[in-house]
Amino acid sequence: MILVKTPAGHQALKDRSVPMTPRQRSAFILFDGKRTVDEVLANGMGIVREDIDHMVALGLLEPADGSAPAEAAKPVTPAAPAAGASGRSKQQRYKDAYPIAIQLTGGLGLMGFRLNLQVEGATSYEDLLALAPKIRAAVGTEKAAALDKALND
Repeated sequence: MILVKTPAGHQALKDRSVPMTPRQRSAFILFDGKRTVDEVLANGMGIVREDIDHMVALGLLEPADGSAPAEAAKPVTPAAPAAGASGRSKQQRYKDAYPIAIQLTGGLGLMGFRLNLQVEGATSYEDLLALAPKIRAAVGTEKAAALDKALND
């Protein structure tokens, strides 16, 4: 989905009337009607989908195609698997997925350096699950399939 700044968003950017962290502000600037949400998330700015959802909720961003803002707030991340779906604990899923995530982000070179650092800092299944959309956007759905399987199977 492609988001654009609303008139209120342009005003907030000019007068700094809405408090944003430097990372949120930098990411906010990237919403120019050309980049998708996933592209902005993968840009390595350190923002998460909740930051974008918050900007949409504040009326600073809206979908470029004029659809309802609620669509922008829908998470793209696969839902966490039901407990006991495959018999593996969250810790086991983390142990299986971590090396795959490191390999995928390490192969991105300098472009993926920040993302690789985020993966290295991930200490739980939930952390890796939250980074999965960024990894998927950076390496592509096909390459990320092994990571998705390790996290969700």
